[in-house]
Amino acid sequence: MLDSLKHQLIVSCQAPVDSPLHDPLIIAAFAKAAILRGAVGVRIDTPTHVKAVRQQLPEVPIIGLWKQQIPGYSVYITPRFEDAIAIGEAGADIIAIDATSRPRPNLEKVTDLIYKIHQDLGKLVMADVDDLESARMAVKAGVDIVGTTLYGYTEKTQTCEPPGWDLLQEMVKEFEVPVICEGGIATPEMAKKALELGAYSVVVGGAITGVDLKLQAFQAVFSPGGLVGN
Repeated sequence: MLDSLKHQLIVSCQAPVDSPLHDPLIIAAFAKAAILRGAVGVRIDTPTHVKAVRQQLPEVPIIGLWKQQIPGYSVYITPRFEDAIAIGEAGADIIAIDATSRPRPNLEKVTDLIYKIHQDLGKLVMADVDDLESARMAVKAGVDIVGTTLYGYTEKTQTCEPPGWDLLQEMVKEFEVPVICEGGIATPEMAKKALELGAYSVVVGGAITGVDLKLQAFQAVFSPGGLVGN
């Protein structure tokens, strides 16, 4: 399955929880459209959405995750083993987890979470990281894929703007496991650059499926103080 993802496009099909597009059937339609137009895999949030996509695309690789906002913790991408269980049972082939060095709920270590996903669920693990240190920890713990997903989205990297080109190059140079470029890929040219820098695959989300964010950006032009207001 990992071989099928090499040098290919993976589309993240997600929508804000307050959007009509958050409906599982619509997310599944996004995913099916992505595959019909040439993507080889999809990245899906929540067990309900993973299940809906799996029903529509029984053979397509799914990277599943569950974003959970837990009071007192900034870790939110599949933060606990119980979240990973739900994603695995819904039909994901690969489970993405926050593999940063930030404190975790239930005092659960990243290394233990990776081990249990492998041993108890029999699933592959994608480590979403923000820097080289967290990537090293995840790779040492045995992850199957490491991604630049959280570069620019954590306390340590909040002054950085994705894509993490430097981080991507460092990880490609140091690790043998597949390194996926994810985060901030806004154009086909940027996706091409990621591949040229050695990315195993490229995940594109908002630039393809981020309808709500695109609408908000356009609407800002028409709001007081926007271009029309001037």
